Amino acid sequence: MKSLYVKFIVITIGMMLISFILAFIISNIYYQQKLKPFNDRKNTKVALDVADFAEKHPEISLTEYLDSISAVGYQICLVDHQGNRTFFGEPFRDKSLSGSTEKYVLNGHVFHGILDFPQQTFVTGFFANELKNTIGVPLRLNGKTFALFVRPDIKFLFGEMHVLFGWILVLSITLSIVMVLINTKYLVKPISTLTKATKSLSNGRFNVELEINRHDELGELSQSFLQMARKLEQMDDIRKEFISNISHDIQSPLSNIKGYTSLLENELISLEDRKQYVSIINSEIRRLSNLTKQLLLLASLDRNEDIVKKKRFNVGGQIKELVRHYQWAISEKEIMLSYSLPDIKIVGDPSLLNTVWDNLLSNAIKYNKPNGNIEISLEQRGQSVCVTFKDTGIGMNNSEIERSFERFYRADKARTRTIDGTGLGLSIVKTIVALHGGSIQVSSKENEGTTFIVELPVY
Repeated sequence: MKSLYVKFIVITIGMMLISFILAFIISNIYYQQKLKPFNDRKNTKVALDVADFAEKHPEISLTEYLDSISAVGYQICLVDHQGNRTFFGEPFRDKSLSGSTEKYVLNGHVFHGILDFPQQTFVTGFFANELKNTIGVPLRLNGKTFALFVRPDIKFLFGEMHVLFGWILVLSITLSIVMVLINTKYLVKPISTLTKATKSLSNGRFNVELEINRHDELGELSQSFLQMARKLEQMDDIRKEFISNISHDIQSPLSNIKGYTSLLENELISLEDRKQYVSIINSEIRRLSNLTKQLLLLASLDRNEDIVKKKRFNVGGQIKELVRHYQWAISEKEIMLSYSLPDIKIVGDPSLLNTVWDNLLSNAIKYNKPNGNIEISLEQRGQSVCVTFKDTGIGMNNSEIERSFERFYRADKARTRTIDGTGLGLSIVKTIVALHGGSIQVSSKENEGTTFIVELPVY
């Protein structure tokens, strides 16, 4: 399999060659359609002027005159009525010319050899040093008729320039290839580095380093790749943390259920103890059921299933009903709860939004301090409603605030190791709020408390 480096070089050089061929073809077409007729007209005028001057000055030596014309850059062939040829200037490479052409000019006609030269390549058409690639005009001098064939001396006109042009062409192609090689290496090197980094990521090594001092698309790609690597590393840490948390959250109730089930097998325990054990088992079952429901809900939200069933309902009344359900937990922890929940109706999914309020209220209770406070408020602001949950709990530091909505993330384990939870609640809250076109903000201070503000559209 060819490397990208080789492919790039081959394609670039191939494009250069194709461009050269296309340019050659286009130039040839231009020459055949435009330049050759122009050259024919220009050289025809020159030949006619030469013949006209000789005819008007019969006293001059025709040979000397044509020698002087050839000296300024023309090749000339003079044919008399007997078919004798005299050449002036640089010799023709091909001196073949049909007798009919000579007679045609001797009879007073103009021979357009440049215009009628075979439709071949540009180089052949322009540089062909052939007698038939000339302009033939009649020349009458001292009662005699001649056929004068003239063409520009390309070698004379260009002199050593064609050598210079040749060197320029060779050097241009050589330098182009060298620059392609250097530029390709410059372009492909960071891609090769990215390939190695990708393999490193696939093997679970997330600590990759890339040079990102470029200010082009490859620099942006390297920057995005590093961000992706850091995100993958973070997600891997979250995954490991989640496995640890979920294993504990599943194993703990299962162990309790198993333990109390074994105790129930003892026929000597009292009825009161038996009821207590059954109550604990049921509590642990509800705990497992709640965990399963959260996982299923999160999976449904991830799949973007059409689970949002919107209708108009009283959000204030919904939160009041939820507060009544948690009254026992609030009283047990001796928390002072106050709320301002006017009857405001919005359009949304009552079931999903109830999950939002449930998570926020349960967190405010779980992470609160004994004899702490919880304030819940609801107010309408134009076309939106704002629901605020404020507590005086353990709070969070800045790094915990930034990660608070990450899936499976739980705040400092040292402070929450005794508090049940999976770290899924706030992730679910944020997803549901986003599905309703709303937003959620959080502010918190360690050991002072946390405030969540949910903003939702009324319609």
